[in-house]
Amino acid sequence: MVQVAGGQARLFGSSSGAVLALEAASQLGDQVTKLYLYEPPFIINDSRKRVPAEYVEHLNRLIEVGKRTEAVEYFASEALGIPGEFIDYMKADPSWQKMEQLSHTLAYDGLIMGNTQSGKPLPADRWVVKASTIIIVGENSEPFLHDAASALAERLPQAGIHTLPGQDHSAVVMAPEVLAKAIAEFGL
Repeated sequence: MVQVAGGQARLFGSSSGAVLALEAASQLGDQVTKLYLYEPPFIINDSRKRVPAEYVEHLNRLIEVGKRTEAVEYFASEALGIPGEFIDYMKADPSWQKMEQLSHTLAYDGLIMGNTQSGKPLPADRWVVKASTIIIVGENSEPFLHDAASALAERLPQAGIHTLPGQDHSAVVMAPEVLAKAIAEFGL
């Protein structure tokens, strides 16, 4: 697609999509001129519970036997770190049914993340990105997301961090105009 569009691209990704954009930029090299990453959810220390090593396999088993509700619960508790007492409230929201319908895709997030949610430091040589990169994090986001942004910025030669005042991990959905402004300020 990059070739058809003129040979260069600017990439944006949010959450696990930020990791997908990072992987693509690493593969595409000089074809990516700017990289905008919103809160890649790496777990690189003990600031948040680690995602279980068998996470993807367990999700796939739940889906294989038709346990969509359980798959979404597992995703919410293990990948998102949502305490169990809040999950029952989430089930009452109409969006829960939509999550159940898409539950067969939840394992894709785990595949994209690989072992970067294991509590270990980011690999030093996994991403070779030359593009100018901004790693954006919400001021009100959990500490592990701030830690992840800092660790990634240390790994990329042309990366900086920008904090969005008053925002959290939901800024892409809840405050897209705030995120768009930060991206525009970085340069389109």
